[in-house]
Amino acid sequence: MSNLIQTYLPNVYKIGLWGESGWLIAIYTTLYMTVWAFLIGGLIGLLTGLFLVLTAPGGVLENKLVFHILDKITSVFRAIPFIILLFILAPVTYLLIRTNLGATAAIVPLSFATFAFFTRQVQVVLSELDRGVIEAAQASGATTFDLIKVYLSEGLPDLIRVSTVTLISLVGETAMAGAIGGGGIGNVALSYGYNRYNHDVTWVATLLILILIFSIQLLGDLLTRKLSHR
Repeated sequence: MSNLIQTYLPNVYKIGLWGESGWLIAIYTTLYMTVWAFLIGGLIGLLTGLFLVLTAPGGVLENKLVFHILDKITSVFRAIPFIILLFILAPVTYLLIRTNLGATAAIVPLSFATFAFFTRQVQVVLSELDRGVIEAAQASGATTFDLIKVYLSEGLPDLIRVSTVTLISLVGETAMAGAIGGGGIGNVALSYGYNRYNHDVTWVATLLILILIFSIQLLGDLLTRKLSHR
């Protein structure tokens, strides 16, 4: 097998599995950035999207000031291209982890980008829930915490769906994290493939990213169908 790879994919073989830019390290780095950025940015995005719905005009906790502040913050970060966000947030990144280079440093701007994207997804999902269910919960004397649980439980299948979309988008953004030495599969494709005209490296890296994306999509679809009660 190794002889076939060495013969037909010489540059892929040259990179190797291990080492600073090895294939296994690249896969691990992509997963590391994706998972942590989604956990941090996704949690903040979930909470922000939830409070945007709760504090919106006609919401159960209507508060125009809070709503407009959250809405504008989300809009600003959503509007900034990720490659620019990398450099704008460099001082914040350095303040938090004392470096602007590497995969861990890339998690900071990735989390901000995820927060803004996921917030809007959550807001749309929760805004489209059946108002009758929410009103029935209110009529039965549900507390604010109870209403939050109703929102999350009713919207769970669609929240899984938009989480899948967010994760797929995030995998693409990890490729741009190579600009600050983030590493990952995308960085291998650009730095060791495209920039050096090593087409076999570019194609293998692209195939790995596609496998990762299709795996996320498959898992997301399975969970959505399993949890859906519609």
